Amino acid sequence: MGLFVRSAASTPLAGVDSVLTDLDGVVYAGAGALPYAVESLVRAADSRRLGYITNNASRTDVSVASHLRELGLPAEPADVVTSPQAAVRLLGSRVPEGSTILVVGGDGLVSELEKGGFVVTRSAEDAPAAVVQGFSPEVGWAQLAEAAYALATPEDEGGIPWIATNTDWTIPQARGIAPGNGTLVSAVHTAVGRLATVAGKPEVPIFDEAVARFASTKPLFLGDRLDTDILGANRAGIASALVLTGIDRPKHVLAAPAGSQPTYILADLRDLHDPYPEVVRKDGTVRVGDARVRIDGADVQIIAEGRSQIDLLRAGAHAIWDTGRQIFGFRVPERLYADPFHRP
Repeated sequence: MGLFVRSAASTPLAGVDSVLTDLDGVVYAGAGALPYAVESLVRAADSRRLGYITNNASRTDVSVASHLRELGLPAEPADVVTSPQAAVRLLGSRVPEGSTILVVGGDGLVSELEKGGFVVTRSAEDAPAAVVQGFSPEVGWAQLAEAAYALATPEDEGGIPWIATNTDWTIPQARGIAPGNGTLVSAVHTAVGRLATVAGKPEVPIFDEAVARFASTKPLFLGDRLDTDILGANRAGIASALVLTGIDRPKHVLAAPAGSQPTYILADLRDLHDPYPEVVRKDGTVRVGDARVRIDGADVQIIAEGRSQIDLLRAGAHAIWDTGRQIFGFRVPERLYADPFHRP
């Protein structure tokens, strides 16, 4: 039913002192900004801190900030919290500073490791003290094979640590949805039979770092994925908004398990500035705006569609979530998960 109380008249930004936003699927898809994202975030930044949290390990915080400024957003490298930064902090608790680390990934990961005082190698023959793996479009078989060679011995039998920046299965691109770091981590896992330790979302350290860096007491996190963004924010005790401009769609929202249910459901980032309708429960019916949904046994019934598809989705999601039951136990009308929302 959501972790945070909200009033009927307030916007999702009411009382928020920092907006922490994911990038891929929320701000941009590929190089280009998503509709309404930049102007909505610039407006939000008028009276609160704006920070960026990304699992994408392929670029440095400097390059990310530069890209964001080109799109028209206020951004300095210190405003960008990356999964490579989280990975390096985690690595520092596992191996001595100055150790040689085998890197599978791009410049963003290499840069953070070198700033952390580690020596970078691409070869298992250099006897690395650990493997750190992150996404880069250039990662191919040769890098994955080097990781597999280095990780052949299980850690509990004297093998070296393996840290993944993140395990996102997919990444939004301008041309559509592409494989993410999770698919590459899975390839190594299949070869060596080991599991990586994950540093980025949905793990808590990357959120804790952002809250501390921006000295935030009431942050709001924006994401497009339930399994990483929203789950991670909930684990960290941060209010969250799922925006339907990236990976997860209305069907996924209706099926969200308890730990991955967002505080807010937004069609796009313009909704940050609009009053968020109250979720009203009465006589077994959930009403959001003028949309009303009820559960009758295994049937999800639309009592009133209302004027807004997003309000109908919100009402349906809360009606299903309130039961604590899994989605496959229901008969759900297709109208409830219609998807007119923008996506890459």
